[in-house]
Amino acid sequence: MVINNNYFNKIGDIKSGPSMPSRRESANASGDFEKVLQEKISQNSGLKFSKHAELRLQTRNIKLSNTQMEKINDAVNKAEVKGVKDTLVLMDSLAFVVNVKNRTVITAVSSNELKENVFTNIDGAVFA
Repeated sequence: MVINNNYFNKIGDIKSGPSMPSRRESANASGDFEKVLQEKISQNSGLKFSKHAELRLQTRNIKLSNTQMEKINDAVNKAEVKGVKDTLVLMDSLAFVVNVKNRTVITAVSSNELKENVFTNIDGAVFA
């Protein structure tokens, strides 16, 4: 069976109703939406959490407020200015190890575990 593409192109030219966006237009729209969504998420926190960090937050029952997220973000910004690659952020009886370049929280520790832990592979610390 041979299909003539000119036939389908003519169908698309008919102005008898609202036109449907092409696949390319739909893909661009969804790509634009995702881009805007990611920008908004970045503006709110500027940080990502690794799966390990998310698990630690859940198991240790740590819930972060917007103010705390801003403090961590500001601490990471300070570390970045100083050229730190991996930083320990200490705030409100909590500790976070953050990869500065990727802006990713690697792990989170509550005050109960602070006394028993040794933090390795960091090259700076910020008190937030």
